[in-house]
Amino acid sequence: MVKIIGFETHDVRFPTSLTGDGTDAMNTDCDYSSAYVALLTDSDLVGYGMTFTIGRGNDIVCAAIKEVANRLVGKDTESLFADMGRTWDYMMADPQLRWIGPEKGVIHIASGAVNNALWDMYARSRKKPLWKLVVDFTPGELVRSAAFRYITDAITKEEALAMLKEREAGKKEREAKVLEIGYPAYVTSAGWLGYSDEKVARLTKEAVAGGFNHFKMKLIRSIIDDPQYLPPGTKPRDPTGEDLKGKNAGPTGAVLMIDANQVWDVSQAIEYVKGLAEIKPWFIEEPTAPDDILGHAAIRKALKPYGIGVATGEHAHNRMVFKQLLQADAIDVVQIDSCRLAGVSEVLSVLLMAAKFGVTVCPHAGGVGLCEYVIHLSLIDYIAVSGTMERNVLEFVDHLHEHFVTPCSINSRGRYNAPLNPNEGYSIEMHKSSIAEYEWPDGTYWQSRKNDEVA
Repeated sequence: MVKIIGFETHDVRFPTSLTGDGTDAMNTDCDYSSAYVALLTDSDLVGYGMTFTIGRGNDIVCAAIKEVANRLVGKDTESLFADMGRTWDYMMADPQLRWIGPEKGVIHIASGAVNNALWDMYARSRKKPLWKLVVDFTPGELVRSAAFRYITDAITKEEALAMLKEREAGKKEREAKVLEIGYPAYVTSAGWLGYSDEKVARLTKEAVAGGFNHFKMKLIRSIIDDPQYLPPGTKPRDPTGEDLKGKNAGPTGAVLMIDANQVWDVSQAIEYVKGLAEIKPWFIEEPTAPDDILGHAAIRKALKPYGIGVATGEHAHNRMVFKQLLQADAIDVVQIDSCRLAGVSEVLSVLLMAAKFGVTVCPHAGGVGLCEYVIHLSLIDYIAVSGTMERNVLEFVDHLHEHFVTPCSINSRGRYNAPLNPNEGYSIEMHKSSIAEYEWPDGTYWQSRKNDEVA
């Protein structure tokens, strides 16, 4: 019997504000940061997890992680693994901690870090990467692993079970297919707001040459529509093909997405995006406040005649927000975030709702560690839940992967490779040397900065 006996937390911050990485209309000064936790047992088994912030306040999240993780100390791991949905309910049920949410804000993303660490531990104990652990579940096991409280008016456990049983047919074939060709990706990191136009143009050309055909940025329609920048020997894709239908693809089959990062009121969003109709974006992401359900619905209705969709979810703080967005027909694309939601169990509930409503899932991954996380979630969605990746694309940003023991990777087709190391769990274990260098405020990098400022 293996028991959880303790935990470690680390406030790890990377100085990305120096290069403009991650900057956008709302977030103009970003130091990509990890509120990192390791769950320790009385054996060699360890579970690693984190949530993402952009700098100041990361220490507050670490303090909250300690309170949540303490709830698991002394627990038998197999008892926790046996019913991860019930375990999630238990994690969220401390009445005093719940009061400072409930199920939103700092306490919720801290809970996500701990739940992710527990899932990482579970996968490591079974010698499988996380996605493989979950897709090998029976439909009943997967349903028992999800968080259903407050969403049964949108999907019941019985409906989820029936849907997953239907998806059982073809699971092996879907797994084999994605292992062969990879999972579709789109690139964001060529177009951060803090980059010069010249840098954006250079990075966009490199992304096109790297096989990407979905791009989220503002200045590059002329490049992605020009066949001279395609990889050698590559023909333009059919803009009217099934995988591109309704995405406003250009003549090379390239798709453009735009992101407002919450800066507009509803009426502003409608007018601004109407004015961008000529560049033919597939969708506008986060056009207004992330929890304004009716605002998103109004924007979607107004933009529909222009063939422009609405996407959100990066800052949707729990499954209930997604439930309402889906019920209100407010979005065309669900953008789950592996750290904003409270871990894998809550993510599973959103994937199930999106599949029932027939809405495409394109996870957010703009941040340290997020790409490592979300490839697992997209593989679960494709193989076991929705059964499709024809219209799905997973965000990729080319930052900070070197700090992880098992970093994600992109193949020559501009697609994510599936993680295959049986010992990597949820792929979020960080190199100890990276923690030692970038832990705030006493890591060697931050100490050297302080010494330079004094000098």
